[in-house]
Amino acid sequence: MNSAPLTSTQSERLRNGIALFNRGEFFECHEVLEAVWLEVSGEDKLFLQGLIQVAVSFYHLRQGNFAGSSRLLRAGVKKLSACAASQQPVDVQAMLHQLEPLPERIEKGQASPETPAPEILWRAAP
Repeated sequence: MNSAPLTSTQSERLRNGIALFNRGEFFECHEVLEAVWLEVSGEDKLFLQGLIQVAVSFYHLRQGNFAGSSRLLRAGVKKLSACAASQQPVDVQAMLHQLEPLPERIEKGQASPETPAPEILWRAAP
């Protein structure tokens, strides 16, 4: 399912949300991206929902909520995996490569609130 191109306002919010994620401001990232998610459809909606779930997962990890973090991270990775072949403006494959081992590490007690989040890398500016 294709999506309509993001509007300039949506693209700006996406850029802001990614910048917040990369600064470790995961709750704020979720808030910004959710506003865009509510307005889009198709693959963009799935992609944004995956990013939001990953951001909230890291928020929970920072709070020591390991079960919630692992659950949301698995859901986010699943959604992002479905978008990995699409033309998203970020490098979904690089992000997935860093994220995929993390749910198991969290569940085995091998992750902590200080576990670093991946940096989201741009493939092309939105």
